[in-house]
Amino acid sequence: MVPTQNSVDLARRVPNGELVLYPDAGHGGIFQFHGQFVETALEFLER
Repeated sequence: MVPTQNSVDLARRVPNGELVLYPDAGHGGIFQFHGQFVETALEFLER
């Protein structure tokens, strides 16, 4: 887990990368928002 600004910087550098920020999620974003995370991850991987 890294500061949000570092994630923004990394997303800019990764070709075809996509950054998704979940509100008030903290370190457990993929668990707190698991439904949205799985849907978004699958859509990205299908490209």
